[in-house]
Parts: sequence; structure tokens; C-alpha cells
Amino acid sequence: MRKVAIRCSELVSLRDCLLWNSTLRLLEMYINSWDEFEKAAQTLYFKNPMKVRFTMKYTHNKNLLKVKMTDNAVCLQYKTEIQQDLKKIEKFSNNLMRHMASKEH
Repeated sequence: MRKVAIRCSELVSLRDCLLWNSTLRLLEMYINSWDEFEKAAQTLYFKNPMKVRFTMKYTHNKNLLKVKMTDNAVCLQYKTEIQQDLKKIEKFSNNLMRHMASKEH
């Protein structure tokens, strides 16, 4: 089966987008709210911590930070230009790295 990507730019319900994943290989979505992204990313990580990847990309000329978390089936993405979100992202990243480095998964 080939990989198909769906982008949910206006996310009505995260649960609805995850249901689409039952027939597709890759589900890709931008989540508009940091709190929703954080909850979905934690759920994705705790579901299978050995398959999850976390990346951050900063584009200087656009002043844009993109955060991405994927397990090759679901791809959660969040982008922001707001300075206050950086502290939240830093805190989330630190907590995630602490979980990844601990012996208890």
C-alpha cells in the first residue's frame, strides 16, 4: 500500500482525523492550538515510545517555528510565530527528552 498524506488545516476534531487513518498509511495534520498538539503528542508518544520521532525547524526569514511528531502512521504538526509559545514548546521538549532518556518507558 502506498503512503497517502492528508493535511487537516482546519481541524474539526482530532478523533475524526485519526479515524481516517484506519484506511490510509500516513495521516498528516497541522493542529491550531498548542494545548491540543501537546495532548495529542503525549498520547502518540505513550502509545509506542520506540517508534516516535520529534523534530523542530526554525525558519529565520519567516520567524516561524514548526514542531513535528510522527510515528510513521500519524504525523502531528504545529507552527507558530508567537514568542510566548516558545517557552511552552521548550518545556514540552524538555519533558519529552526526560521521558525518552529514562529507563521506564
